[in-house]
Amino acid sequence: MIGKIPYFWDFWLLIFSFQSYSILITLDLDKNYSYQKPSRGKYKLATKVLILGGGFSGFFTARHLKKLLKNKVSIELINKENYFVFQPLLPEVAGGSISAQNAVSPLRFLIRDIKIRKAEVESIDRETQTVTIFQGVQRRPTHLHYDHLVIALGSDSDLSRTPGLQEHALTMKTLDDARKLRAHIIERLEHADITQLPEVKEGALTFTVIGGGFSGIETVGEIKDLIDRSLKYYPNIKASEIRVVLLEFADRVLNEMPASLAEYAVEKLKKRGVELQLRVGVSECTGTQLVTTTGEVINTRTIIATIGNSPSPVIKKFPIAQENGRILVDQNLKVKETDNIWSIGDCAVIPLTEKPEGRDDFAPPTAQFAVREARTLAQNIKALMENKPLKPFKYNSKGALASLGAGRGVAEIFGIKLTGRLAWLIWRAYYILFLPGIPTKISVLWNWVMDSMSPRSVVQLYSEKTPEARYIHYRAGDRVYEIGSKSDGFYTIISGKIKITGVDAETGKENSRSLIAGDHFGERLLLGATRRVATAVAEEDTKVLVFTQQEFLKFAEGLPFFKKYFEEHMKASGLDKKEIQ
Repeated sequence: MIGKIPYFWDFWLLIFSFQSYSILITLDLDKNYSYQKPSRGKYKLATKVLILGGGFSGFFTARHLKKLLKNKVSIELINKENYFVFQPLLPEVAGGSISAQNAVSPLRFLIRDIKIRKAEVESIDRETQTVTIFQGVQRRPTHLHYDHLVIALGSDSDLSRTPGLQEHALTMKTLDDARKLRAHIIERLEHADITQLPEVKEGALTFTVIGGGFSGIETVGEIKDLIDRSLKYYPNIKASEIRVVLLEFADRVLNEMPASLAEYAVEKLKKRGVELQLRVGVSECTGTQLVTTTGEVINTRTIIATIGNSPSPVIKKFPIAQENGRILVDQNLKVKETDNIWSIGDCAVIPLTEKPEGRDDFAPPTAQFAVREARTLAQNIKALMENKPLKPFKYNSKGALASLGAGRGVAEIFGIKLTGRLAWLIWRAYYILFLPGIPTKISVLWNWVMDSMSPRSVVQLYSEKTPEARYIHYRAGDRVYEIGSKSDGFYTIISGKIKITGVDAETGKENSRSLIAGDHFGERLLLGATRRVATAVAEEDTKVLVFTQQEFLKFAEGLPFFKKYFEEHMKASGLDKKEIQ
């Protein structure tokens, strides 16, 4: 029999008796313990297992634990979102073959008998065995106790090593990324259909994907399919004007698959008009250009980065053994130098042998491995609770599959290599079986059937919202704005140099000044200026922080010293005397 004990502020619930029953419990805020009644008539607390992360690793760990231990454990799963994302389907969401809601499933529906908490993890305290999280609208800190802690926070993206990539590239890590990419592509087609400027049209119709792994290949295949099937709705765009480029720094794509399958993938993508550049990386990029490591300048308004996987930033703060931001575990999946902390998935370095040496001696960050790791971890927590030996994680990949779009794919299953439509059908069948929840399986299958029988939709449901404060990278010679353009932002220089050129109203002569890191421009917004009175051009590679007009005026209204500083600055520089348009 299982019941819930209410939780209150820290207090001791003293020993009490009821006939032959006795219980001693220490409670803390938000521990939310469960209790159970063993066969001999004594109540005891269920073991509390706290799982951080609701991806493949965390979700399947929770499932296996509940199946193995039932009411012997109280499981709580912490995740930033209240849904489970089936990441292999994100390229299909971006391509429009399935809707966004079909790539996710509500965690509360999939694991109904496990507590789900939508919150962000902040820190871990090993001494008190607590995790601090932020939850709710006011983001107040909450402390959660654990007996066993499972860290399955996955990975993040870090594109900061390449100038401009962090600021201007679209990524493919989350459901929001996939929705945004689809809307972005449709927006580029809409723009290209009406613009009268050849260079603008060229940039709008050039789509660049960085990375030739599974994500990059599947993404480029799906967006090419979306573009090709949408052109009939845009009469002013010719198929010959479309340029889709995939850049891969290695000497081949799909390194995880046999070379023959990678060659087939390259051949099929080239036949569909995808331009593949191998041994080519990215030197820098802006909102309108991408510069490759070979020196080519690609005029593009669409840069999609499927590279740059990095450890979750929150893990770096954890007081546990790490290597380059990833958690070090033993073969039993237990974090080194701990007794009750475990980690699996992308955020962990998992050895497959006693003395690992090369890359093949560690578990790859794939869903196939994550699901098996979750099963072993659950078995080991059960074994530890029952004082039994732990089981080392061992698993050999059964193969790999990749979709190339347009009904073609590549697959290696138990050493058998498959290509073309058969591989593509197996790819779809595998993921239908792998999807959690019967309703999700039916929805995805129905979407695929309808997609094969009807035109691809070009409805743009996701509206792109420009952040009110954002970083922008400019190459030397790039124009920030010109005289007469709309005054829509305030700029402060992070690095580099900007040249401001205007015309003296009295003499009609042109005058210029150079601004460096720490300087700012565009502050005439305070005076109600609606048009620029000068032209701003980057003299060298420059990074700026831009505030929208609304955000800048909010600061001026809410911070009197902020407004006073700029009023004095404009008066000293003579900017307040310039005509307001």
